[in-house]
Amino acid sequence: MKTVQMEVPEHLYKHAIVLVKEGWFRDEKEIFSEAIRRFIDSHRPDLMEKFIMDDVEWGLHGHE
Repeated sequence: MKTVQMEVPEHLYKHAIVLVKEGWFRDEKEIFSEAIRRFIDSHRPDLMEKFIMDDVEWGLHGHE
């Protein structure tokens, strides 16, 4: 497990705390981990295409 320190807008943090208090999540760490996981899952095709295009660009033109 990695520890990540980040800044989030106050209103998002307050919403996260409300969800914890209502029992939807154990703590705010769980909320932000779930948010990152969902983001990556939902953007996987976009991310893979970008990585492939970056590799192709590097292969064609090298690293400057």
